[in-house]
Amino acid sequence: MKEFVLQDDAASRPLKIDYGRELNPEQLDVVLNGDGPCLVLAGAGSGKTRTITYRVAYLLERGVSPEQILLVTFTNKAAKEMIHRVEALLSSSFQPLTSNFQLPNSGTFHSVANRLLRIYCTELGYTKNFTILDEEDAKSLVKACIQTLSVDTGERRFPSPGVLHAMASYARNSGQALRSVVENKYQNFYELIPTIERVVELYEVRKKEADSMDFDDLLLKLRELLFTRDDIRRRLAHQFQYVLVDEYQDTNVVQSEIVRQLSSEHGNVVVVGDDAQSIYSFRAAQIKNILGFPESHPGTKTFRLTTNYRSSPEILAVANASIQQNKEQFEKKLSAMRGSLGRPNLVPAESSAQEAQFIAQRILALRSEGMPLSEMAVLFRAAFHSQALEFELMKRDIPYEYRGGMKFFERAHVKDVIAHLRVRVNPHDEVAWMRILSLMNGIGLATAQKIVSQIRDASSLDEVVSRSLSIPSRAQTSWGILVNLLRKLSREEMGSDLIRVVTGGDYQDYLRAEYPDFMDRLEDLEQFAIFAEGYTSIQTLLDEVSLSADFGAVREDGSHDDEEKIVLSTIHQAKGLEWDAVFVMHLCDDKFPNPRALTEKGGLEEERRLFYVATTRARKHLFFTYPIVSGYDTLMLSQPSLFLQELPSGLLEEVRLKREFMSGVALENSDATIVLDSLGERAPNKDVSKMSFLRGVDEL
Repeated sequence: MKEFVLQDDAASRPLKIDYGRELNPEQLDVVLNGDGPCLVLAGAGSGKTRTITYRVAYLLERGVSPEQILLVTFTNKAAKEMIHRVEALLSSSFQPLTSNFQLPNSGTFHSVANRLLRIYCTELGYTKNFTILDEEDAKSLVKACIQTLSVDTGERRFPSPGVLHAMASYARNSGQALRSVVENKYQNFYELIPTIERVVELYEVRKKEADSMDFDDLLLKLRELLFTRDDIRRRLAHQFQYVLVDEYQDTNVVQSEIVRQLSSEHGNVVVVGDDAQSIYSFRAAQIKNILGFPESHPGTKTFRLTTNYRSSPEILAVANASIQQNKEQFEKKLSAMRGSLGRPNLVPAESSAQEAQFIAQRILALRSEGMPLSEMAVLFRAAFHSQALEFELMKRDIPYEYRGGMKFFERAHVKDVIAHLRVRVNPHDEVAWMRILSLMNGIGLATAQKIVSQIRDASSLDEVVSRSLSIPSRAQTSWGILVNLLRKLSREEMGSDLIRVVTGGDYQDYLRAEYPDFMDRLEDLEQFAIFAEGYTSIQTLLDEVSLSADFGAVREDGSHDDEEKIVLSTIHQAKGLEWDAVFVMHLCDDKFPNPRALTEKGGLEEERRLFYVATTRARKHLFFTYPIVSGYDTLMLSQPSLFLQELPSGLLEEVRLKREFMSGVALENSDATIVLDSLGERAPNKDVSKMSFLRGVDEL
């Protein structure tokens, strides 16, 4: 074991924290030798926060002033947690820090930028009382710019203020021209580029005139200040004797340039991150910032934190084997401190429904064994992957918390389509009509109310479309489009067909213009259509959906809202979290990796990093599941994810699911108990209770 000798030449007081006892050798090396440019490659579960905290404490004990330390994180919560830990560390050894201790220059990139701009923004033509626009404020100003320029949004759908702002934001944070972003990511609006550019240019002017900045401006204006005012750059860089940056793999080009400028005088910059967990390129994060750090900062010392305190050796074996397939990376191999707990399970299911049944039953089995629901999570690549599971959890009364978005049937686009189904069944449904009409160009609230008043007493959609209505001229085109859609809906009897008629028409253009993530929303709706194939009656489908809205509501005794819940989360939202048991579901080759990502440079490697992140969220138990056949009535066969196929044999214990038989007849209802057969090396006549551990979990 490497030995370190503590030096305290810079401070008059002796060091009182026993760093050698509190830290492992990898962490201790960073804390004691973190001067100069340093790259800390912190693997999942390796004590990254602990290392940064002790590094800050060490600097303070050496006599560095809190004002000379710049600590940048990606969430205010992380910054507050680190400050709290530093205070706790030093409270017994450094008495002046025990009362209201603060690191005045700590926080997110945006909060640090705001504090600095409040001091120096007059150099850029702003007052010190400039306003910060939140997302809704920014969208409102973009909308005002569209109106000021009298942009014609009627004949052809124009990008919504939200989509326009997303375009501009990505361009600014990635350092690309707006035109390039539209050409590469929003091709449907290619012909509108000149108008889009005019709107964004006016948006920039209007912000400046209003003495306001949006979130992107906080970073862009600070960078501008540092590059155009060398005296201010030197002053700030001289003040920040030590710069520490957390989650450096998630920085964009603007953030990395700010870090470089603020550390340019002393050169003491410690960036901590894990290139294997760089998964936010869609937010303009650039993995090249961390991969290229040694080249951009000559003399960089590289540290590796590879001792994992979170996961079992078997889970880490899967993670290590998977990420080794990536070419663009710093090689490292995580080693476990936990004891062996058995191999992760690979569970092919015959369908999405059976996949959901297995997960739900295994959750109940783990709970019966004493594991709290709050220590379990189900992760998925895209939000629509969870739809079948959500219904299964509802039926079994298993409470869940959804992260990374809204529950499936609460999502706006799903509710839009449900409104069309509702008027097909009940043409008197005024609420559904108002929602449908609100989606149409040129139809505002007053016009919608007038239309509804003229069709309220219609007995069918055929009668609605046959009526001659008084429609304002600006709404006639949209009403004509809707009438054509209603004619098609009136001819359909299956809910799945109705959904596909809606999503195949003008509504698809609406989604494309309204939401930056319109493709994900279309996939949601296709999943909804597949789910609807299981219902022969539209009314039955609507009843199921409506009743599901009450799931999770407070019971009469008020108890349900306080119950612990299992977590359902997209993998992106799960980063930084951990649970005892993790299910990674819908690991089909056409779903994960995401096919769209494969068309982008570096897309496959980022998808593999996403798989790595999902794997390393688990402490004790890890389940990989996927449906062999997609849909309910379709026969589309799915291969397991590429990331499962490329794993060496023997790392996973494959499990076969089959249904219980009663009197020789297979149970066909969705509550049928699932039995496991191991396909691993275990002898088939051993450990029968474990092989059939789902028997009796549910009362059928």
